[in-house]
Amino acid sequence: MKRILVFISVFCMLCANTNVLAQKQDQTFTVKGVSFTMKFVKGGTFMMGYSPEKKGGEANEKPSHKVTVSDFYMAETEVTQGLWIAVMDSAPSYNGGWTEEYGLGADYPAYRISWTEAQLFIKKISELTGKTFRLPTEAEWEYAARGGYRGLGYVYSGSNDIDEVAWYSGNSMDMTHPVKLKKANELGLYDMSGNVWEWCQDWYGLYKNEYQSNPTGPAQGKHRVDRGGGWNRNAEYNRVSTRCYDTEGLHNRNLGFRIMLVP
Repeated sequence: MKRILVFISVFCMLCANTNVLAQKQDQTFTVKGVSFTMKFVKGGTFMMGYSPEKKGGEANEKPSHKVTVSDFYMAETEVTQGLWIAVMDSAPSYNGGWTEEYGLGADYPAYRISWTEAQLFIKKISELTGKTFRLPTEAEWEYAARGGYRGLGYVYSGSNDIDEVAWYSGNSMDMTHPVKLKKANELGLYDMSGNVWEWCQDWYGLYKNEYQSNPTGPAQGKHRVDRGGGWNRNAEYNRVSTRCYDTEGLHNRNLGFRIMLVP
């Protein structure tokens, strides 16, 4: 009888481990012929905000504080123009929409997208796929940009050499570039530094010097957080801890977004 019980126990443990491993696989979806991949990000605890090994550091990145985030899936790339059209059926027209001047093509990041429009996109892509997508929280975004539990403490997302991982004012020729041309970070995520700024779900607020678990930002505010720097910003703005904020309705030629998937 003991042998049977031990066998059952071991079998159940193997099944549980198999389920965990299955859950950790990246997921690829296709919408109207356009595919995109969501990379699994194992949750963990990290120091959010400015840290001594990083260059520079603005007041709104301080104090550095301990944060824990749960498992989630982050989009491998910023939402591209091709995926936007597949989901929304048309390109945006605000401020002239996408142009050759700032980057035009299926593999270029979607830009001039407001926070409000990003929410409409997320609602529709969730309906089309039957999955629950949303914008990442600021904490999830920074954890992923730092490389999650695989993070090596880089200044930028994936390297201490900005030219390896980012399109910024020093190399962009004043425009966006197709995604995935630069080196990915430790989690296989591209362009988390540079190319376009990326909206986060949170209202903008100042940091507090206290531990937080899965923080979602202030309950209300005037501006939404955006992260990652962009093609027309210098290296300082492309660090993993740099914070910016804008009004929900802003359409800017260097502002786009990346989606996350709730497990």
